[in-house]
Amino acid sequence: MPNSLNPLELIARRWQPSAAFVRRAALATVVMAVIIVVTGGAVRLSQSGLGCSTWPKCTPDSLTPTAAMGINGIIEFSNRMLTDVLCVVVGVFIIAARARSPRRRSLTRLGWAQFWLVMSNAVIGGITVLSGLNPYIVGSHFLAATALLTVAVLSWWRAREGDEEPRDLVTRPVRQLAWLLVGATGALTVIGTVVTGAGPHAGDAHKVHRIPLDWQEITQLHVDFVYIVVGLTVALWFTLRAVKAPAAPRRMVLELFACLAAQGVIGYVQYFMGLPELVIGLHMLGSTLVWICALRLALALRDRGPLQEDAPAVAAPTGAHEALDAQAVSAPSR
Repeated sequence: MPNSLNPLELIARRWQPSAAFVRRAALATVVMAVIIVVTGGAVRLSQSGLGCSTWPKCTPDSLTPTAAMGINGIIEFSNRMLTDVLCVVVGVFIIAARARSPRRRSLTRLGWAQFWLVMSNAVIGGITVLSGLNPYIVGSHFLAATALLTVAVLSWWRAREGDEEPRDLVTRPVRQLAWLLVGATGALTVIGTVVTGAGPHAGDAHKVHRIPLDWQEITQLHVDFVYIVVGLTVALWFTLRAVKAPAAPRRMVLELFACLAAQGVIGYVQYFMGLPELVIGLHMLGSTLVWICALRLALALRDRGPLQEDAPAVAAPTGAHEALDAQAVSAPSR
């Protein structure tokens, strides 16, 4: 009975999105995940982390910020509202992936993984406010956002490839080198999060507890890992050339190297200029782009066959109808 079907099944029976639409929906989740990271950084850098004094309301008596809270309340509340936009975008991707025929369960699972990551990170964000911007919880908030970005990139990549068994495009040691690069980039991100937790930008104008470490020493460790990631990137580029890997992953290595170079310049500028907020914001944006490039590169070293695109309508060859008519006319009557 139709009324016994769940809403997603009902939508699937009435709407068949194209493969291109599913890809665009998946890409939209990547874009929104990047925006959430950058705007979350803007909340901290503008000292608006406690712009709303409580959670889930903005104040104990108001869901929205009041005039007395000023710009900080507006910034913090606006970031909360972006979570609703993110939920809508993820929801569109889940619905499109579910309605697409043939159904691809891997895509719908990745969509639901994004949804639960968004929900869990919203709770972590609430705990962040209720804990008075505890630096460990703030760091967890950022890492959860990075996990969301990771799943979004995986969703986008899976939406572009088929469902055959993965086939390596290079030898296994080369793929292992690529995933080692991904691991080093992930460690670089985690260390950068520790630098943030120990550094001077606490997220609020009042005194906020910081991680009891010398942030300059942690910054040096962060720089050391930058050199490791750059070295692995260069090594992978030479390796891919040596094994005559396909052009796409070789191009992606260059894209990753360009992002790392830009990120390195931004990092040195922010350090020697005394950590200006705008430059730190650009550095956070750069970290998301580096992470996306590293993931894409590792995923590009496998092949899962072509994606089943929309089947075009089969048209009769030109002149076929005319040939059939002529044959019918010339055939002797019986």
